[in-house]
Order: sequence, then structure tokens, then C-alpha cells
Amino acid sequence: MSSPHPSHGDFLLAACQGGAEEALVARQRELLPDLARAAWRRGVVTFRLPAGLRPPGPAALEELVFARTVVRSFGQVADADETARVAKLHALAGPSAWDDIHVWNRDPRLEGDPAAVRAALVAALDPDRRRALEAAAAGGTVPGGLVLDCVVDAPDRWWAGWHVADTPAGRWPGGVYPGRLPERTVSRAWLKLDEALAAFDVAFEPGSRAVELGAAPGGACQRLLEAGLVVVGIDPAVVADPVATHPRFEQWRMRARDAKLRDLRGFDWVVADMNIDPKSTLEAIERVVSAGGRPPRGILATLKLPTWSRAAELPGWLARVAAWGYAPRARQLSTAGREICVCAVRGGARRAGVSRRRPPARRPPGR
Repeated sequence: MSSPHPSHGDFLLAACQGGAEEALVARQRELLPDLARAAWRRGVVTFRLPAGLRPPGPAALEELVFARTVVRSFGQVADADETARVAKLHALAGPSAWDDIHVWNRDPRLEGDPAAVRAALVAALDPDRRRALEAAAAGGTVPGGLVLDCVVDAPDRWWAGWHVADTPAGRWPGGVYPGRLPERTVSRAWLKLDEALAAFDVAFEPGSRAVELGAAPGGACQRLLEAGLVVVGIDPAVVADPVATHPRFEQWRMRARDAKLRDLRGFDWVVADMNIDPKSTLEAIERVVSAGGRPPRGILATLKLPTWSRAAELPGWLARVAAWGYAPRARQLSTAGREICVCAVRGGARRAGVSRRRPPARRPPGR
């Protein structure tokens, strides 16, 4: 990708869901204590980089969990005139050969059109660079690309920064998933799972077997079926017809805790998005991973946060998953609410494909 990267920027700017700022700072204090918190707005927290400290890499920043994206910040530009703001931002950023420009509103409730701001920033560049960035707008940020970031803080004030798109979420402006919910889907759980698969770079092998705990009305099951999986949904509530009638889907009308352990064996994936306490969700998942036989290859689970204070329990939850023999990663999805998505692959693999032979499906007695 383009080089060299900018060498300046004394702050890190972390974008997050509005309300998650304190949880983000708590993770920073635990994991990156050398950073000093600076400006704090709804949807954005900035941290000062002490002189001589090497900025944390992508793996360390991923551990912040509540940060949608983290950029190296140059500072702010302010002016009532947009043309002047554009010139000031480019002067502050310097002459790097950007592969893309990301623009997003600090808070979705703010007035402003990120697409129009991006167009103005692109128009101010030389023709060759302008054509390259127009192509990037059509095809998306290339992996590893050098990105100029513009965060709209107010109608007359922007933050400027940069980052390298070295993670899937790093290729999305503001770390916000660009996917949309198709009209045919039965619930928003489809979109949440779609983002999780993209953010954690999960690749399913068609024909793998998955069980979803708390399946109704079936949005996540629908996404699994579209990936070619054989799916069992466990929920006492009824799953919507488009899912219930699918030839690779079967529903067990019961609570997850009532399923017999022998029937929970042989699954490649465990998916859970239950509106219950995180400890109860983990207990339900543990029944599957400890049911005997070959353990599941991976876990995709949503842990609801009744209050933001419960975020302090995240290290314990991840440690519990690790104790089962999995390498957990966590992220607060941009398509979700006050909750955390955990992706855990057995044995610590970063990719999540499944290639081993699977036993035939088991049905609960009488079903």
C-alpha cells in the first residue's frame, strides 16, 4: 500500500457507540494504561500518546472491544466556511498519498452529510489522486490501505487523523458496518450476525452443522442457512415460516437448558443471541461445548449488558470461554445495541473454517 505513513499525530481517537465511552475508558485503563485520556464527547474518546511511546498495534486496539475504530489524530480544524475547513484539514494531514478517505459523524444525531464532506475533500486533491479516491468510493477501502479520517464533531468543526485499514472494520468509515438488512429477512438478528462474520473474518464451510440457542424468530438462523449450514434452532417460541420450512432447518421447541446433553453433540458451531443475563447465556453455551464427543469448532455469542456497569465483568466472561479451550475475541457491533459479540474458535485459530468430517444429525427423542 501507499507509503510512507504519516509520522505525526499525538493522539488516538476511538469511535464508539454513544453511551459506551466509560466502558471504553475502563478497558483502556486496564489494557493500555500509558495512554492519557483527553477530549471526550458522545461517540468519541481521545487519548494522548506520551512522547516516545510506540502506538499500540491492531491486536492491542482490538482488545478495547468498545472501540469501533481507532485512528491516529492530528487534531481539529474549525471554520464557518467549508472550503476553508477542507484546506485546513489537508494542510494539517500533510501530503500523504491516501488510498481512501473516511468521513463520519461523531454522533449519528448530528446534522451533516459525510458523503458531501468526503466529496469536498476529494475535490481538493490533484486529478490523479482524485480519480483513485473516486474508484475507492466505488470499490471500498483496500485491505492495508492508508486512510485519511475526518470526524464531523460539529457543523463547523472536524477532527482529522489517519489509520491503516489492517482489519475488516478498519475498512468501514467510523468502524460502522456498511451492510444493510435485506427485505426478505425475518429479524435484525440477520444483520448482526452478518456484521459479526465480516468483523471477525469468519468463513463457514457449507454443510457444517450449527445450533442456535434462542433462535426465534429466526434471523440469525436465516443467515446461517444462506451460508450453506445445516441448522438446529432451539427456542420454545415459533420460528418464522421462511426459516421453519427450509429443508436444512430443524427447530426444537424447548428452552436450551432443557435439551438433553447427548442431543447437543456433533455441532460445528454454537450461535447464541438470547435476551437473558450474560451468565445464563454462557451456561447455555457451556452445556453444548461440554456435551461430550467432538467439541464445536467455534462460538458466536451475543452477551447483553443490562447496564453499562456490567461491562466490567467482560474479562471474567472471556476467561470462562478460554477455559473451555477456545480463543475468544470480542467486539461491540455497530448494528447492535448495548451488548457484546464474542467470537471464539477452538485452539486459537484466527480463521474459522471447518474441514473435518461431521457425524449425522441427532434428533431429540420424539421429534
